[in-house]
Amino acid sequence: VSHKGNYVGEYYADLVVDDFVILELKATERISEKFEFQLINYLRTTDKEVGLLFNFGVKPEFKRKIFENSRKRN
Repeated sequence: VSHKGNYVGEYYADLVVDDFVILELKATERISEKFEFQLINYLRTTDKEVGLLFNFGVKPEFKRKIFENSRKRN
């Protein structure tokens, strides 16, 4: 990850399917905003536009996030 041209660290999505969809997998009580922001940041900093957040906790749930490449800064 870089910020204003400076290297600031690394992060990794759980899975990328067909070089198209980012999958983020959790096993918690519920999906929190923190997890949603994490997925949005993955989308914002890659060329991927679709992300799925799956929670396999007590009550399974998922959220889909879209971040179009046309909205991203080059």
